[in-house]
Amino acid sequence: MANLSVLDLEGKEKEKIEISDFIVKQEINEEVLYQEVRRYLAEARSGTHKTKERSEVSGGGRKPWRQKGTGNARAGSIRSPLWRHGGIIFGPKPRDYSFKLNKKVIKKSRLIALSEKFNSDKILVIDNINFSQPKTKLAVDFLKRLNLIGQKVLLVLEDLNNNAFLSFRNIPEVRVVSVRGLVTYDILIADYLVFTKAALEEFNKSFEKGFTNEGS
Repeated sequence: MANLSVLDLEGKEKEKIEISDFIVKQEINEEVLYQEVRRYLAEARSGTHKTKERSEVSGGGRKPWRQKGTGNARAGSIRSPLWRHGGIIFGPKPRDYSFKLNKKVIKKSRLIALSEKFNSDKILVIDNINFSQPKTKLAVDFLKRLNLIGQKVLLVLEDLNNNAFLSFRNIPEVRVVSVRGLVTYDILIADYLVFTKAALEEFNKSFEKGFTNEGS
């Protein structure tokens, strides 16, 4: 079992906590990470881009001039894609970019990302972030004590119904998520992961149980 130091709000070590080797001893698999990041970003795309076809652009439906005798090329409508302000041929249409990926692959990618952060000493565990009131200054002071100012921090809480979430959410460099909302992409782009002790314990149990039941 691997060990992580549990810090108090002052940044001093209180105890050690064990974390399963199953979570932090994964071999790096770039293909798995790539597939999951690609899936996550594709799912986040709005897919609302749209151009107008000739039936949708404004303009008269009548023939702009007679077929013969004018010296001009034959034209049936000013909505033609050949005309300025005419319709667009094969333009983008609203679509869903998301695609499915095996659940095991998604879970595996999360463990690989965590292993990379663990091996780089980029995971911190806090005993309990219990602010008496929601105040951004308290959050900034906390980050200063841990030398995390200016770093991209992913803060993982056991739930988001507390003063800690309200205190950290306005800091641009900090992203706050619950254990259930932790995704591979957020782990990879963060410089540091900060877990509360309760959040890490919940994550540890849920992942070991999930993979055991699936026979991994």
